[in-house]
Amino acid sequence: MQVLPLRVLVLEDHLFQQTVAVNMLRQIGCREVFSASNGMQALEVLQRVGPVDIALCDLRMEGMDGLEFLHRVARAGLVGAVILSSSLSEDVRRAARKLVPLLGMTLLGDAGKPLQVDALTALLKKHLDEPAVTATNSRPLVLAEIDEVRSAMQHQQMETYFQPKLNLLRGDVVGVEALTRWNHPLGGVIAPAVFMPTIESCGLLNELFFTQLNDGLELQRQALTRVGGLNIAFNLEPVQLANPDLVSTIKNVLGGYGLPGSSLTFELTESGLLEVSATCLENLVRLRMMGCRLSIDDFGVGFSSLQRLCQLPFNEIKLDAEFVRGLGSEPEPRCQAVISSTLALGKALGMSVVIEGIEKQEQYQQLLNLGCTQGQGYLFAKPMTRQDLLAWLDTRAVPGKNI
Repeated sequence: MQVLPLRVLVLEDHLFQQTVAVNMLRQIGCREVFSASNGMQALEVLQRVGPVDIALCDLRMEGMDGLEFLHRVARAGLVGAVILSSSLSEDVRRAARKLVPLLGMTLLGDAGKPLQVDALTALLKKHLDEPAVTATNSRPLVLAEIDEVRSAMQHQQMETYFQPKLNLLRGDVVGVEALTRWNHPLGGVIAPAVFMPTIESCGLLNELFFTQLNDGLELQRQALTRVGGLNIAFNLEPVQLANPDLVSTIKNVLGGYGLPGSSLTFELTESGLLEVSATCLENLVRLRMMGCRLSIDDFGVGFSSLQRLCQLPFNEIKLDAEFVRGLGSEPEPRCQAVISSTLALGKALGMSVVIEGIEKQEQYQQLLNLGCTQGQGYLFAKPMTRQDLLAWLDTRAVPGKNI
């Protein structure tokens, strides 16, 4: 029998199930297995034997329950990773699964009850194969300095990337979303989370936006012979909508390329639209009058999404990727319900619905089954430069190259 270099603690108040778990872990080959019937007893075990690699943890028990135990060991650094094993309802377990990473520990998975040896083995091997995931993900985000960002803008290091949106039924490209990536000469490609807050704080949003707009319109012109009209979506921040000259400037840029407003979509997150001024509302109306589409982005994660749909002239909903993550081999019913309800809402309001964050084939298939028709995600294509996108479009023109 292969010996796994793992020290595992079983926290389970039901004696028979505790015995089953301990024997199963030994059968799998764990080097050392300890057990306890409640949180206090488990802490005493850890004080005696030292830290363990993994805690196989029930949640509900007399005395100190599993949640309080996890709080205690997280602060003390006594457990590296956690496998949950509970018979509580799925919605409670789902919330508990979100808690573990917030406490600074790796969640290997939810084994449920009764334990299955194959599922438990897979989770243990996951820990052995990916021991450094938590350390990498828990590093604090360091924002770029203002001088660095200004220099990057001056030296044209901020490059526009494009991520395709597809018709999920036919596989053809219906548009692309324009995104900015910082191609740092030493640091490589830097994600927006590092530099976008700095760009906003130092008043460079409009400069970046109009660079994106010109790059996108140039892409449209080059793509005409490949896919015909290609709608380009741009992200707008609410502070930009407060500029009374925004729409007239966009109109002038479009005129220079000889392209209609209907070729553009503007995506706005509803979280930034809590207070809409007269200028903001007028700009939204004028963009629609030009034929532009307006999309409410990250739909479903704010507190007033439905209110914004009623108040503002949106004609597209982009459902946040969080709900797609709930789809998989064991789909979450609540996520399915949210997606179905959003599709029904979009249909009732005459709005298209775009699903973000599609990364797995099984998610794609389930979205088709739910009636989704538009989406984007890494399953189809990652964001890419203009030249890479044009080359990608050329490959899709070959028969059999769609989804």
